Amino acid sequence: MEFFVDMVTTVPEGTSEADVDDVRAREAANSAKLADQGHLIRLWRPPLAPGEWRSWGLFRAADADQLEQVLATMPLRVWRHDTVTPLSPHPNDPGPGNS
Repeated sequence: MEFFVDMVTTVPEGTSEADVDDVRAREAANSAKLADQGHLIRLWRPPLAPGEWRSWGLFRAADADQLEQVLATMPLRVWRHDTVTPLSPHPNDPGPGNS
């Protein structure tokens, strides 16, 4: 299954820049690992308001439970709220395998 995940991060006030940098570095490394495993398919940055920290992701998992396990490995999750939308194939999808 594929899932669209809207990820909104809110860093707690008083968090040091060093702590933010550390979590972001660990997030980047983990994202690469999830991509290698086939779970993280794409990431986008939507238009942002000043000070907003948000990403959109396309994830692949066997089911919602596995997706939750995948999302739980992401270091930014401690500061993030995720909105998950399960996706279903569309009969007119021009994507790979639909020719």
